[in-house]
This record gives sequence, structure tokens and C-alpha cells, in this order.
Amino acid sequence: MDKQRGGTFLGFVIGVVVGLGAALAVAVYVTKVPIPFVNKGQSRTADQDAAETKKNKDWDPNTPLYGKNPAKPAAAAPASAASAPKPATDAPPAALPAAKAESKPAVTADPLGDLVKSRSAGAVVEPFSYFVQVGAFRTPEDAETQRAKLSLSGVEAKVSEREQSGRLVYRVRVGPFDKKDDADKVKEKLDAAGLETALVRVQR
Repeated sequence: MDKQRGGTFLGFVIGVVVGLGAALAVAVYVTKVPIPFVNKGQSRTADQDAAETKKNKDWDPNTPLYGKNPAKPAAAAPASAASAPKPATDAPPAALPAAKAESKPAVTADPLGDLVKSRSAGAVVEPFSYFVQVGAFRTPEDAETQRAKLSLSGVEAKVSEREQSGRLVYRVRVGPFDKKDDADKVKEKLDAAGLETALVRVQR
């Protein structure tokens, strides 16, 4: 009976010792082995925390919808404003080319004829021709002598005959001149040389 009690007590003591040893081993294991979640939270630095905060601040839930080249919705407004057609302006500016076209002179089908007409209109043609007569002679010899004298003086003259009062008269004349002013200049020159002259006007 005493042996049975001694064995039971010894078994109890051994069980307690084994239980305490197991509990101690578990406690040592738990304290030595790092806890995954706790160590992960403690290993983060201040820079990592700041980066995480910035990332969360700039996070856009619609980012996956933008595709490979995300475009901010705010930037679409200026683009649409730029692509919008400008309102049509008033009609008067379109009428300017017509006004300019009206100001151009009309072009006729015969520009050469217009040029001749403009020149003829600018140049006034007198209806008379002018001669400076330097004598009228009864014989052609006297007329030729006068013409030769004028030729020596540098004045070209011509002898022409005309019937006057039933007789032939040989006239020595310088000309013809289209303008009276030109004839007057030659007459003044001959008068200064001591010759008797007369201004003769003949209708064209």
C-alpha cells in the first residue's frame, strides 16, 4: 500500500516537472522567435512612412481607367476649348475683295487701240502747216540763187512754182512746220540775217 502511494506521488511529481519544463520551453521559444507582424511594423523607417503617406495622398481610384498614357480630366477642358470652332464673323470683311475689284480700271479687248487713242488725245494736232517764204521770183534761176544762199547759211529751202495773175511765180520756202512756234523761230533767224521773210499758213 505504501509502495503504491509512493509511486503515485512520484508520478505526479514527475508529471509536474515535465509540465513545467514544457511550459518553460514554450515560453523560451515564444520569446526568442520573432513575431512576423510585429517585426514588420517595427522595421519601417521614417522615409518609408513619408513615401507611403505621399502615395496615399496622390492616389487616384480612376487610374486603371486611363490606360497606358493617363491624362488628367482637367487637361481635357483646354483641349476641347482649343478644338472648338470659332464663331463665324460678320459678312462685311468678305465683301472687301469685291470692293477692290471694282476699283480696278476696266480692261478693254483692244489695249493697243486704247494706247493710240490716248496718245492722239494728248497730242493736239493743229489743222495748218506753216512755211517761211524767203522771196518769190519770176525766173527759176533767181529762185535757185536764193535757195543756194540759204543752203550756205545752214537753212534748207525748196523752190516751188505757182501761177499767179496768169504768170508763173517761183517761190523759195523753208518748211513745212507742224507748229507755228517752230516756224516763228526760223523766221526770226532769217530776219536777223537781213532777209525779207513772210509766214505762210496752209491748211492740211
